[in-house]
Amino acid sequence: MPISIMSSQGMSLRQDSDRPDYSNEAVFRRNTLPPRSYYIPDSSLLLNGQWDFHYAFTPLDAPEPSALATEEWKTINVPGHWQLQGHGKPQYTNVIYPFPVCPPFVPSENPTGTYRRQFNVPSSWDENSHLRLRFDGVDSAYHLWVNGKLIGYAQGSRNTSEFDVTPYVDRHGTNEIFIRVYQWCDGSYIEDQDQWWLSGIFRDVHLISLDSQNRIEDWFLRGDLDSQHQHGILNATINVKSSSESAVKVIVREPTQAGSAVITSFEKTVSSDGNVEMIMSVANAKKWTAETPTLYNVEISLTANGSTQTIHQRLGFRTVKLENGLISVNGKPIRFRGVNRHDHHPLHGRAVPIDFIRKDLLLMKAHNINALRCSHYPSDPRLLDLADELGLWVIDEADLECHGFYDAVARPLNIPEEMVYEERKKLAFPQAAKYTSDNPSWTAAYLDRMEQLIARDKNHTSVIIWSLGNEAFYGRNHQAMYDYAKRVDPARLVHYEGDPQAKSADLYSYMYTPVEKLIELAKTEGVKSDGSFDKPIILCEYAHAMGNGPGWLEDYERAFQTNPRLQGGFIWEWANHGLLTKDANGKEYYGYGGDFGDEPNDRTFVMDGLLFSTHQPTPGLVELKKVYQPVKVFVEADSLIVTNLYNFVGLEHLHVTWRVHELSPSSMDLTIDTGTLDLPPVQPGESTKIALPDAVRKAKTETETWLTIEFQNRGPPPPWAEANHRIAIFQHQLTTGKTPLLFAEQAPPNSVITTKTVGAKRTFTGHNFSVVFDTATGYITSWESNGKAVLKPDPSTRAAIMPSFWRAPTDNDQASSLQYWQRFGVNAMTSQLRHVTISDDDNNTVTISTTHFLSPPILSWGYTAKTTYTISANSVIRLKTTLTPSGAHPEHVPRVGLNLRLARELDFVEWHGLGPGESYPDKKSAQLMGVWEKKVADLQTNYEVPQENGNRMGTRWVEVNGGRVRLSAIAKEEACVWSDNTDQDFSFVATRHSAEMLEKAAHPCDLVDEDATLLRLDAKVAGVGTAACGPGVREDLLVKVEEMTFGFTLSALSHDPEVERAGSFSRG
Repeated sequence: MPISIMSSQGMSLRQDSDRPDYSNEAVFRRNTLPPRSYYIPDSSLLLNGQWDFHYAFTPLDAPEPSALATEEWKTINVPGHWQLQGHGKPQYTNVIYPFPVCPPFVPSENPTGTYRRQFNVPSSWDENSHLRLRFDGVDSAYHLWVNGKLIGYAQGSRNTSEFDVTPYVDRHGTNEIFIRVYQWCDGSYIEDQDQWWLSGIFRDVHLISLDSQNRIEDWFLRGDLDSQHQHGILNATINVKSSSESAVKVIVREPTQAGSAVITSFEKTVSSDGNVEMIMSVANAKKWTAETPTLYNVEISLTANGSTQTIHQRLGFRTVKLENGLISVNGKPIRFRGVNRHDHHPLHGRAVPIDFIRKDLLLMKAHNINALRCSHYPSDPRLLDLADELGLWVIDEADLECHGFYDAVARPLNIPEEMVYEERKKLAFPQAAKYTSDNPSWTAAYLDRMEQLIARDKNHTSVIIWSLGNEAFYGRNHQAMYDYAKRVDPARLVHYEGDPQAKSADLYSYMYTPVEKLIELAKTEGVKSDGSFDKPIILCEYAHAMGNGPGWLEDYERAFQTNPRLQGGFIWEWANHGLLTKDANGKEYYGYGGDFGDEPNDRTFVMDGLLFSTHQPTPGLVELKKVYQPVKVFVEADSLIVTNLYNFVGLEHLHVTWRVHELSPSSMDLTIDTGTLDLPPVQPGESTKIALPDAVRKAKTETETWLTIEFQNRGPPPPWAEANHRIAIFQHQLTTGKTPLLFAEQAPPNSVITTKTVGAKRTFTGHNFSVVFDTATGYITSWESNGKAVLKPDPSTRAAIMPSFWRAPTDNDQASSLQYWQRFGVNAMTSQLRHVTISDDDNNTVTISTTHFLSPPILSWGYTAKTTYTISANSVIRLKTTLTPSGAHPEHVPRVGLNLRLARELDFVEWHGLGPGESYPDKKSAQLMGVWEKKVADLQTNYEVPQENGNRMGTRWVEVNGGRVRLSAIAKEEACVWSDNTDQDFSFVATRHSAEMLEKAAHPCDLVDEDATLLRLDAKVAGVGTAACGPGVREDLLVKVEEMTFGFTLSALSHDPEVERAGSFSRG
C-alpha cells in the first residue's frame, strides 16, 4: 500500500523514499548536532517526569503530531522503559536475535511508543539564546517533532543526541515535544548485547540554553606527565563559537574543593569559530591512579560582551602507554582486578538512578575491585564522574554487538555446540562478519558509535582504554574504528576481543580461557624469538559468576601473579538482571527470560552476576574480595611474610591487628590474646618479614588454635568504606587438637540396651533414647531422645540415615555435568539390601552390619555399601561406611555422604569449621575457620534461580538443636578411619529444601519447605567451576567414583534449660 513519506510539517519523514529511516543502515542521524563532552549547564530544564504516551503495534498505527488527534493517550514515566510500565513485554536473549535476520530490515510489526509533553522556556533565559534538546538514551530509534515540525532522527540507543530547536520554540508560550520511538531499527542488529530488550526514553532529557553568538561548544583536556612522570602537562583543546572578540581562559586549581587556590592559568583571545589550543604545566603534579584518584579542578571560561560561560571539569594527571609490552600507567605496569557492569535496576531496567550507580561503584571499591569494563555500551554518563573520583581503571566500550549473526550462520551449518570453540569460530565467524562488521555499507554506522563514545567521555581520567564493542566478529569496520580512535585520541589504548590477532587492538584479549591455556598464550602468542612481546594479555571476561559460583578464582589469580604479561581481567558479570514481578498468587520474584511470555529467550542466563538483582552481594562477591585482596600474607617459621600487591601505594594506609583464638566444643571460639603489628614501609610489589609477637609464638594449647590477622584502613575512611574497613584477612593454624564427642548423655553405670522386634522393625532402647532399625530395608528409620524425635523416616525411602551421591544441580552443572550424571542415573539411585547382621553381645552396645547395592534403574553399575552402626547406651551411634564401585560407572558424582532427616524442631545449627558463609572446594577462600551459629533458614543462599547452596566445608563438628533436642556429629573417631587419612574434616548442609525441590523450583517463591530439617554429612563434595560459560570443575576437585571409607559419630539427647544448668549431660 502507498505510504506517505512526508511528515505533517518540516523535513521528510524518510531520508530515502524507498525505506524507513529505521530500516536503513546509511541513516542513523538526521539533523543532530556534533557530539560533545557531557555537560549540563545551569541554564537547562530537566524534562524528566510524566509524559503522555501512546503505544502502537506498528509505526503506521502511531498518532501524528496533530492538535486534532483523538487517539487514546496514557501516561508514562521518563526516564523509563515502556515494557516495565504496562506496554508490551520485556524480552531476554543472550546471543540470538529475537527477530528474523535480514539486515537492515526489521519486522513490520515494530512496536512504536509515542511520547508527548509540553514545556515553557524559563523567562530568565536570554531571549536570543541558542536552544537544544538533549537525549542521553533512547532505545532504539526515534523521530523528533517540536510544535508539530519534524526536527530530526537518531538511533544508537546508549548514545547521546542533541538537536538545535532554536527556530521552532515559542519563548513566550507553551511548546510541545512529540517523539515517535521505534522498538526495532537497523541499529538493533548491532545492539545485540546480553541483556533485556527494553524500549523507550530511558535516560535524561534536557532543554539547554546557551549563548547564541559566543559559547564553548566542546573541550578536550588531556592531563599528561613529562617523560620523568614528575610534572603535569595539561593539553587543552577548546572548541568555541565566537562572533566577536572573546577571551578563553583555563584555570587549574589545587585538587581540593571548588574555589581552592589557583596553580596556573592561561588565556587567549579569539574572534572566530574554531579550536583554541593551550599547553599548561603543573609542577610536581599529584598523579592520578585507581589507588590515588587525585583530581584537579579545571575551569574553562569564555567571556564576551560582558557575559561569561564557565565549565568545571575535574581532571587527573596520568599517562597510559604500552611499555615493554605491558599496559603501564605513569610508567608502571598495572593489574586489572575488574568486573563487567551493565546498567540495570530491578524495577527500572536500564533507567538507573544515580544513587544506585554510586552504590554499585562503592561496593566495587569496598570489595577490592579496581577496574570496570562498561559492557557493552557507554554507561550512564554520570558513572564516569564517580569512577574518576573513587578510582577505577575503566574500559569504555562502544555500543556495538552483533553476536546473533553466529546462530544465523551456525544453525544451518549444524555446527555442534560441543565442538571446540576455536574450531566453531573458524567455521562461522567469517560468514557472520559479512552481515555488518565486514560490510562497507555499515562502516559509517560503526564509526558513528566510536565517535559518540569518545566525544562524550574523552575528558574522564579513569578511562584508559577505549573498546570497539563486543562479540561483533572482526572486519574492516573495526579497523576503521581503531584508526579513528588513534587519530583523535592517541594517548589511550584500544581494546577489542573479537580481533584475535590484535590487528586493530593494542592488547590481546580473551574470554573464559582455561587457566592452563591462558598461561600457554602468555608464553607463545605474539612472542618473538628472543622471548619479548609487544602487547599484553587480559581476560575481558572470565569466571562467569552465574548462580553458585564462580570457581577457579584462586587459580586465575595465581596465574596473574606469576605471569606479568597477564595483566588481569574482568569478571562476568557485576549483577543479575532480574526484573521484579509477581506470580499468579501475588508472590514476588525476580524474573528472567521466559517469565514474561517472551519468545524466543535465553532463560536464566541473565542471572549471572556477583550481585543479586537487588544489587546485594552474593557469596561470589565475598569470595572475589578475598581473592582480589591487595596484600598477600603467609607464616614462615616465627615470622609473617607480607607482600604488597598494590601497583602504586605502600601499606602505610593500613593497620594490622592479630588475634589468637582457641576453637573447641567447650570453649567455642575463645580469644587467648590480641594485639597490633607495626607494619614497616612496603613498596608496591615488595615483601617484608615481620617477627610474630611472643604471645603468638608461645600460644600452645591442647585444642585447635588459630592466628587471624586483619589489614584495615587506618585514619579517616575513604568514601567507599567505613572506619576500620577490612582490606585483607589471613588465617594460620598454630596447633591442632582432637575433636571430642559433643553433648553425650551421662548414662548410669551398667546401662543396657534392650531390643524389641515387631515384624521387620527392631527397636533398641537405652538410657533416655530409642533407635528403630528396619531389617527389610537395612536402614535406621527413627531416633528418639527422651521421647522427643531426633531422626524421622524419609517418606520416599523410609530411611532416616542413608548414603547419597546427589544434590541439586547448580547453574554451572547445567552445561555438561548434569546431563552426564543423569545419563548414569546418579539422580535416581535405588537401594537393595543384600545382607544384615545384628549383634548385642555385651548388652550396652549393639552392632549392626549391612551390605547394600546402591544403583540406578536401567543401568548395571553401582556401589556396594558396607555399613557398620555401633549404638551405645548413652545415645551415641558410630557409623562407618565403605563404598566399592562396580560396573560401567561414571567417573565422578556430585558428592558422597549421608542424608539425614531430622525433626523440624531442630532449627539451630552450631559448627566448628569454615564460615560463616557457604564454601565449596573451589570457592572457600573467603570463609574463616571458627565456631559459628545460625538458624537453618539463615544457612541458605537464596539464589534467584534455586539450586545447590549452603554447603560448609572444613567441619570438625556440627550440632543441630531445637525443641529441647540436639543432634551432634563429628568425623574424627578412631573407630571411623577414613580412606583419605589426610583430611577427615567433612562438609554439611542443613536445609528445609530437598534436592528435588530445588531442582524443580523456577524461583525462590516456588520453594516449599519440608516438614523436617534435612541434614547432609558429606565426606566429599565437588567444586562448582564456571561451566555455564567457561571451564568446568578442576579435575582434582571432582568427586571421583572410587573405593572409599568414611564415618561419623552421632550423639543425640533431649534437655531443658534447668537440667542443662544442672549439668546432667556434658560435652564428651
